[in-house]
Amino acid sequence: MSDLSFEQQLSGKYATLSAKLKEAADFVVSNPVDVATRSLRTISKDAKLAPATFSRMSSALGFTSYEELRDLLRLEIQHRPGSFSRGVEALQQSHDEGDPDFIALHTNACASNLQALTGQIDKTRLDACVDQLYQARRVLVTGALGSTGVAEYLTYMANFLFDNWAMASRMGASLASGLVGLSTNDALIVITKPPFASKSINAAKEAFDAGAYVVVITDTHTCPALAYATDSFIVPTQSPHFFSSYTTTLVLCEILIGKLAAISGTSARHRIAEVENKNRRLSEVWDG
Repeated sequence: MSDLSFEQQLSGKYATLSAKLKEAADFVVSNPVDVATRSLRTISKDAKLAPATFSRMSSALGFTSYEELRDLLRLEIQHRPGSFSRGVEALQQSHDEGDPDFIALHTNACASNLQALTGQIDKTRLDACVDQLYQARRVLVTGALGSTGVAEYLTYMANFLFDNWAMASRMGASLASGLVGLSTNDALIVITKPPFASKSINAAKEAFDAGAYVVVITDTHTCPALAYATDSFIVPTQSPHFFSSYTTTLVLCEILIGKLAAISGTSARHRIAEVENKNRRLSEVWDG
């Protein structure tokens, strides 16, 4: 059995699936507990798809059989925090009963998302990602529409530690000029969520074609940029809000920078000290 989660295996191959196989994969993502615990015949009836469709989908994703896919889902469910599912159930019940307390609904949803992130994230893959970013000659970050601010924040934090991180494009700068010269020694981090910005998807493809290490942070396995990702993180963003919650995305970015800081040695400490000194000399921060 692969060490990758179901969504990780799906994310890299979703774009290559046929329409019917995508339907089957979408059903599995939306109903992991049912798929893990109920018969294929029942699942097929609920999804209105032939049993063979689920078998073909499993094979297309690299599983030896549908049963192997189910076994992986069972393991994932066992490792999820139990209170996460209870939290979702409570939110749904509260909504059905017409609870108007949006503050409680939204903060509880964010807390559940964070707990889910803790249970779902592959720590080994995360550490490998951190090592790749640390060793990269140049790291570019891109995010558009609602993801712009998060990309800016990630780059801002990284600039305290390193001088080789930058936004791929900012303040109207050309995205193309930022991507010129990317190679196998470089990395691109793409932050994108529905509705996906075309420039983010195109940037991922350009970096992939150049052989760069591409990290995609999104909230759905249907993200087109995943087809070009070397590594990816699908973060939970469920919320009663009309807008996708960025809470877990921000926390993941802070985790990445925290881990990079932990392995960056004395050079990062000296750089941070120099940045702070220049901040004071340039009066960029209030010194009291």
